[in-house]
Amino acid sequence: MNVPARFDVAIIGAGVNGAGIARDAALRGLRVIVLDKNDMCSGTSAISSRLIHGGLRYLEYAEIPLVYESLHERRCLRRIAEHLVKPLRISIPVFSGARRGTLLIRLGMIAYDILSFNKLLPRHDMLNRDEIKKEEPGLRTEGLLGAARYFDAQVKFAERLVLENLLAARSAGAEIRTYSEVREIRTCDGAVDAIFYIDRDGNEHEVGVDAVVNATGPWVDEVLKTAPKTSKRFVGGTKGSHIIVSSFEGAPKDAFYVEAAADGRPFFIIPWNDQYLIGTTDIRYDESLEEIRASRAEVDYLVAETNRVFPQANLGVGDINFAYAGVRPLPYREKGPESAITRRHIIKVNRKIAKGLISIIGGKLTTYRNLAEQTVDRLAKILRRKLPECRTRDTLLPGAWGIDRAREQLAAADFVTERASDRLLSIYGGRAAAVLELATTDPDLAMMLDTEGRYLAAEIAFVIREEFAASLTDIVFRRTMAGYDSDQGRPLFPAIAALAATEFGWTTNEQDGELRKLIDYADSFRVAE
Repeated sequence: MNVPARFDVAIIGAGVNGAGIARDAALRGLRVIVLDKNDMCSGTSAISSRLIHGGLRYLEYAEIPLVYESLHERRCLRRIAEHLVKPLRISIPVFSGARRGTLLIRLGMIAYDILSFNKLLPRHDMLNRDEIKKEEPGLRTEGLLGAARYFDAQVKFAERLVLENLLAARSAGAEIRTYSEVREIRTCDGAVDAIFYIDRDGNEHEVGVDAVVNATGPWVDEVLKTAPKTSKRFVGGTKGSHIIVSSFEGAPKDAFYVEAAADGRPFFIIPWNDQYLIGTTDIRYDESLEEIRASRAEVDYLVAETNRVFPQANLGVGDINFAYAGVRPLPYREKGPESAITRRHIIKVNRKIAKGLISIIGGKLTTYRNLAEQTVDRLAKILRRKLPECRTRDTLLPGAWGIDRAREQLAAADFVTERASDRLLSIYGGRAAAVLELATTDPDLAMMLDTEGRYLAAEIAFVIREEFAASLTDIVFRRTMAGYDSDQGRPLFPAIAALAATEFGWTTNEQDGELRKLIDYADSFRVAE
């Protein structure tokens, strides 16, 4: 009889929180296994506004500690992931009749600067009507009083941030098992003892564990149902949707943070990936978590508000390249406005269900690292282990090493275009040198996949061999990031499929099946006119 492998902690969920916890725990010497029923970053972490920000809006609800934490973590992430997290200047226009007037905005800006007193980014400035119009001529003139400008940061591809945390965890000894659905959390004498899960081929597995961290976001309550005892409801999410459009007439140079006329809720218009990301909405959601789509009402709302602020845009539904939507895993609240539900994370020790079981409720992309540190500190107490101090504040993520060297090597390679070099560095950071090495050792991988010279064939082999991509959808949407181009990378699909088939050893039928799944997934982001 085979004895199941045993781990100190099983982390269920390979989103940003689960990945961050896995990295921290593994770096501190814990034996870690990460399980996710899908690919990594295929849930909440991929549907954010892709900002690393201090949460200016949280000042309205007096969540000062959260703003301070967020600003501190923004500075940290700029340091440990400089290739992924970039400064972003944001303008807040002030219009007459708005709920938030010039004085309130100015006070908010001052508070923001004070709370980020040691930041690396410039302080805010206030512009009068003529000054902001000179900077952004496409901005609506009617009722415009002026604007505030400040800096936050952007992570263009949150998927890559999640991946690099998992890569770091793996390098420190963690086991990463995607497409592994947990079916049962088993206990012994009231304490967590084992995890039973099924892999993508339907094979059953059991691993022994001393603790479990349920970091499944909106699925927290569903996962808790696999434990022997039931619990009350912990998560009551709100739905957020975004639309992505190409540049439009009068489009802004900087990001904009604007109060919607329809409901007073702030939303963003952000330059992103050579397009504009517009969102988000905030609607209570209690429907299925498996296929969440932006509703037509949400799309119309975002289009109308953008056209109001930038009147020359004249956007219609037909101008939307794609849209995405998901659910924020916020604490369950039966009543009250959605915007007032706290965005602070909660580390819930589920001792009434099973000793050694923790659930992560809420949290933000920006503060995942600090949440992870606090969670591992809590695990140390549960496991009765004296662990080393947290190292994630200063330890660079894998792609943040060797960026200058990788840039020099790419520049010296005559088959790599400047556009490809820039793109490779922005996605893989210093690890782009390893992509290049594959291309230089195999002529079949040294070709460009697109006529614009941006995508290198070696990337496909690299993400399969080094980044545990298991499907075409993984490769296109969560590794190479081609799926978020304005055309969703569709012209590249056949070439990527052929390269992946060689790596995986797929039959023709298997390759065709994977290609159909990829097209169906890409189609799910489309908005019907």
